[in-house]
Amino acid sequence: MTATGPGSDPETASPPTRRRPGGRTARVRTQILDAVRAELGEHGFDGLTVDGVAARAGVHRTTVYRRWGDVGGLLADVFDAANDDAWQPADTGSLEGDLTALNEEIQSAMTARPPVMAALIAASFRSEQAARAQRRLWEDRYRRCEVVVDRAIRRGELRPPVDARRLLVASTAPLYHQLVLLGTPADPELPAHAARAITLAASAGAFTDPSPPQAPPPGGG
Repeated sequence: MTATGPGSDPETASPPTRRRPGGRTARVRTQILDAVRAELGEHGFDGLTVDGVAARAGVHRTTVYRRWGDVGGLLADVFDAANDDAWQPADTGSLEGDLTALNEEIQSAMTARPPVMAALIAASFRSEQAARAQRRLWEDRYRRCEVVVDRAIRRGELRPPVDARRLLVASTAPLYHQLVLLGTPADPELPAHAARAITLAASAGAFTDPSPPQAPPPGGG
């Protein structure tokens, strides 16, 4: 997942449940969001302005202000637009392979130039609107990635119940820790190494989802 989460494109307003307009309105939205990504990749959050986006998109600034309001609204729509795609995690035939493919996709997006994905993550710390939209995107991406765990259970690699969200977060976290928090160069071995470690841990029951405690029988005792 990319765009700041497992598997989308950093080509990301309005929540994903809102019906998207078509025709000229859709074309203008695409132009605007493409311009936001380009401006953000080139200039970062501090260099992102409504006027700059409007000029790059070839539209009047009032068009941007009327629909998106400000930079926060533009960033939020970039995140929300990622929820409109049909992305699904790769099916490689094994849990380790699926997690490796997911991690490789994240690392590729995080190290792409211009650094749009990294800039979007950084911007989410500066704009509450963008932060809320990024959380919506993460929820969507991890929900889509739960099929990776479902497939592993069907193949007999894992025994249910498994906490899919904890497993997925543990597998992808090393990529974000290295690339975002530490700012170290991409390690080509890291995606597979992280996937292998989590596969071994999951096989040993590290992500077992405990059953809720049973209620005592009526009347106590």
